[in-house]
Amino acid sequence: MPDQPPETDPTPQPREHPDPAVQSSEPKDQPTRHEKVSSGSTDSESARLGDRHATSLFVRSPFVLGFLFAAGALVAVLIGEAVTALSSVWVLILVSMFLALGLNPLVDFLCKHGLKRGQAVAVVFLLVLALLTAFVITIVPPLVEQVTALVDDLPALVEQLQRNELVQRLDEQFGIIDQLQQLADAELATQAFGGLLGVGMAVVGGIFSAVTVLVLTLYFLSSLPSLKRHAYRLVPASRRPRVEPLTDRVIANVGGFVAGQSAVAVTAAVSTYAFLWILAKVVDAPLIGQYSLALALVVGVLDLIPLIGATIGAVVVAVVGLADSVTVAIIVGVFFVVYQQVENYLVAPKIMSRSVNVAPMVTIISALIGGTLLGVVGALVAIPVGASVVMLIREVVVPRQDAH
Repeated sequence: MPDQPPETDPTPQPREHPDPAVQSSEPKDQPTRHEKVSSGSTDSESARLGDRHATSLFVRSPFVLGFLFAAGALVAVLIGEAVTALSSVWVLILVSMFLALGLNPLVDFLCKHGLKRGQAVAVVFLLVLALLTAFVITIVPPLVEQVTALVDDLPALVEQLQRNELVQRLDEQFGIIDQLQQLADAELATQAFGGLLGVGMAVVGGIFSAVTVLVLTLYFLSSLPSLKRHAYRLVPASRRPRVEPLTDRVIANVGGFVAGQSAVAVTAAVSTYAFLWILAKVVDAPLIGQYSLALALVVGVLDLIPLIGATIGAVVVAVVGLADSVTVAIIVGVFFVVYQQVENYLVAPKIMSRSVNVAPMVTIISALIGGTLLGVVGALVAIPVGASVVMLIREVVVPRQDAH
């Protein structure tokens, strides 16, 4: 058997210098690679600690803290002043959005019957313009005439009220005649509007606001689907299937409330005009007959105000009826008491059942909060918003709590 060669180690061996002088010539105090890394990390850690210490001293400085707080307060004040200065603009935008939501169910109805979105919006907007034109042509001229005559006859109305025994007794206790005379003073209107120039500016401002609301309503109505799509993209994709139907229900609630409340107000105005016209024919009530259209419009506009609007409208009509006679005022009061019951238990539930169901407590609280913030517009807007909040709590918060 032949001899096998000895096994060799494949690992290369380090080469040794045979000369001790060469070995001694290598530097022995040179730092190794590990020592270099350790030294670099120590330096960076020291720099980081130094920056943090400087930042801590900068933040803890009383002067710096005071300056930051003062700057934050100044920015908050500037933002508040900007929001306050633009309050009228926010109101116009809010009114336009709610009008668009109120007209959106009609647009959706036309779209379901074969029209495109743009065509449906054009039809609805032309219908609104036609109704406004008819209103201006048929109602505004006699309305302006009656309102002007009513303002001119206020002194005579006050004199007639002074001869009334009931008013005389009330005047002895509360002094209402003096207050009515102040309201009937011809100079009060001039002072209130700042003269002819003020009246002209008010008219121009009203026309500008109306045109702005119409334009914004048209924009919101035509671009509502795209606005919803862009808003949905701000929500995480995992939650969009849940957010989209809830948002659609909120929009439907708001639009239904606007349309329903408008229908209730129109019903109140038409019913009041029919009643006053019949009353003037049956009973000797010349003032009621003369100002029936103006009073009916006042009742319709005030009926839009939740909670107290209908009551204020009834009081206005009753006061004018009291100038005719106590009997007329009593008949007017009885009519509005009966009509309010019919509206609250028959008309409003029938109309609102197809749009939004708002609990009485939610209506009261929402109207109070909205009226305090934005006046009449806030009271109108707050009710559907409150109903939407209650719906979200019922659909989102309560099931989540029950799951736990």
